[in-house]
Order: sequence, then structure tokens, then C-alpha cells
Amino acid sequence: MNLEQARFNMIEQQIRPWDVLDPRVLELLKVVRREQFVPPASKALAFVDTEIPLGHGASMWTPKLEARALQALNLQATDSVLEIGSGSGYLTALLARMAAQVTSVEIEAELSAQAARNLASHTIGNVNLQVGDAAQHWGEAEYDAIVLTGSTPVLPPAYRQQLKVGGRLFAIVGDAPAMQAQLITRTAADTFETSTLFETNVTPLRNALQPERFVF
Repeated sequence: MNLEQARFNMIEQQIRPWDVLDPRVLELLKVVRREQFVPPASKALAFVDTEIPLGHGASMWTPKLEARALQALNLQATDSVLEIGSGSGYLTALLARMAAQVTSVEIEAELSAQAARNLASHTIGNVNLQVGDAAQHWGEAEYDAIVLTGSTPVLPPAYRQQLKVGGRLFAIVGDAPAMQAQLITRTAADTFETSTLFETNVTPLRNALQPERFVF
């Protein structure tokens, strides 16, 4: 495989057509080498428009979803970021290259350890990896940006409250097959704006918050 040609094709044929035009994001996708974060058995899928299984029920997002989330969050060099679901560490690496500090929480210790190895091999040091169940809440700190890498039927209210004023939250909300990618911005202490960006369908977070459902 010609990796650079495959990377170029991924950007030009998948990502740009999905309205990802932020030059910072496009340049980052050239620099952070996605194929080095993919499980060895799935190397051939590194640039394909598909989710890649990581084990333990987790998956890497498609390349265009990763890029679209980055563009929506509009990260700045001074931002602090909370990522729920480290996975292979690829999205973590992208976030870390754009922001000042990333806290990334993974429920599976084995995946967190793999993410740590991947990030270390790319000399990315501004990431704090933690192991735990953060599907509904994590800590008390406030962040400039939060991203949930698995879907959730109901968005946990705790994450809205952990945004700084001006902070952005990217989450995929709903049940399969009709989930919505949403960007929630905290515009004031008690005011939030929600934008629906697109529809998609991704693997849910384990122990995600469930709505009250009627039982007949």
C-alpha cells in the first residue's frame, strides 16, 4: 500500500466532501499518522470509511467523523479538553496537537494502556490518561471542550455543567439507527445553545445514560 497516496485519498475523497475545510484539521490529518494507531490486524482499513473494531466492544470512528468533530470543537492552543473513551489514542492525539491539555478517560484498562503506548511513540506528552467509567460523569473540573467518543441515548447533564463559559461539547445522542451529532455551547452560566450537525450511528458508550422507557 502507498500510505501517502491512501492518506491523500482519505482527505480528498472522504473528509473534504463532508465539509471539513478547516486547514488546521486537514494539515493535522497529514501529520498524525492514523495507520500507527490502528490494530495490526486492521492496518489495511486505516484509511477506509468504516469503523475499526478495537476489542472490548469499542471501535475507532470513521476518519470523516473524527475530522468533523475536531472542526466543530474549534480547539484553541490554550484549551483544556476532556475526552470520554480513549480507544486507540488516535483522536486523543489529534486533540492534544490542537489544545493545551487533554484528560482522556477509558473504561478498559487494556485499551488505555495501548493508547498510552501509541501516544508515547508519537512523543505526545500533554495527555492525562485515566481509567474508569465516565459514561455519565467524570470529576468536577471544568473544560473548554468535551467530546464523547461513544453515543449516548440521553446526554448526561453533568457534562453540560463541566463546560466553561464559551466551552463546547461534542456528543452523538440518540438510539440506533437515528443518532444526531450535536454541538452544545455554554454561552453563559445558565445558558446553552445546541446545534444538530448531522445524523450518524456509532457504538454506544458502555453504561450510557438511558431514558425512562414505558413498560406495558
